[in-house]
Amino acid sequence: MTEAPHPVTGLDDVVHQRVRLGILTITHEARRVEFGFLRAQLELTAGNLSQHLGVLESAGLIEVEKGYAGKRGRTWITLTPAGDAALAAEIGRLKQLIARVETSGG
Repeated sequence: MTEAPHPVTGLDDVVHQRVRLGILTITHEARRVEFGFLRAQLELTAGNLSQHLGVLESAGLIEVEKGYAGKRGRTWITLTPAGDAALAAEIGRLKQLIARVETSGG
């Protein structure tokens, strides 16, 4: 009988990276979030945030919408259904890891 793989093997490298996990989590909570809000919350430069958004958008986990609020250009980020599922799967794996640590005798 073989054991199930360790939960760490199921972590998604695209999602698990600290900044991208923050983007997905904040966007999940807000449903639609403005670029400047994410930048401030995650303490990132605009360029750094843009790179991470590009990775998530290429993976189909977020949608980026550009528009205007009054005369000012704005960028909004929303989670796709695939992004919602990827975040839920990542949280599930993290819960499994936490449970293993909390129940281990080490």
